[in-house]
Amino acid sequence: MKNILTRVLIFSISLAFFASCANDDLTSLYGNEKNQPGKVVIIGYSALNDSIQITVNGKPVEIGKEKRTAFVKKVEKDYEFVYHGDEEKVFEFTNKTTKELLRTYHFSAKKVKDTLSFFAKENIWLDNVVSLKPGVLKQTGYNGYKFIFPTLNLYSKTGYNGKLDGIIRKLNGQLLGVVENISKDQYSAFIEFPFSSPPTIIMELVKHGTTESYVPGKKITLNMTMSVNKSKLIILEEKKDANAAFSGVDGTLNLTDYFVFK
Repeated sequence: MKNILTRVLIFSISLAFFASCANDDLTSLYGNEKNQPGKVVIIGYSALNDSIQITVNGKPVEIGKEKRTAFVKKVEKDYEFVYHGDEEKVFEFTNKTTKELLRTYHFSAKKVKDTLSFFAKENIWLDNVVSLKPGVLKQTGYNGYKFIFPTLNLYSKTGYNGKLDGIIRKLNGQLLGVVENISKDQYSAFIEFPFSSPPTIIMELVKHGTTESYVPGKKITLNMTMSVNKSKLIILEEKKDANAAFSGVDGTLNLTDYFVFK
């Protein structure tokens, strides 16, 4: 009887041992796919006429207390979800009226927390807006600028794809400075100078390192307004007339009017 009990005990321990091994194997086999919480902070501003709809893997994102699935102007949303293994989250921004796909972003569990920020307007879409840093003014009583020109050549059709400089003067012709390296996809160097009255200043756009206009045979100037103790991020925009012909450049769109930069 004692031998029988001993054998039963040994058999039971053996079963427990192999069962344990089997569970470990299952854990190893099926445990490779890890579910991780993910989060994308969406911060944006749309100046488009039509509303924008955001979808994630084809599902509309609900926005605000009203749980709207489209927005105009400002949007702020902490979108939380779960990553399943190597699954990718595809964010699509679509014009709700025309169904035009405006932008696509891909996120994965390699970075479980991320930020998606943008500014949208007709012919303009700027990414990573909140990562920008306006220039830091050296002292009180100054004002400063950085410039970007995403619509360069949209209407002028010059074919010139190099960088530009901006020669900035007061109305009386006094030179305030030259801002360098204005381009389509990166902000220029920072320029600052003391505020003075009248606040209107004139900037002439020329090919980098020269005094030559980027539009052949035409001097391109634009008016801007100084603001004391403020640093601006200006989006330059080519303008067109009623016949869709190039009519000049506007410099009134300032990103610091739409976003808080830390």
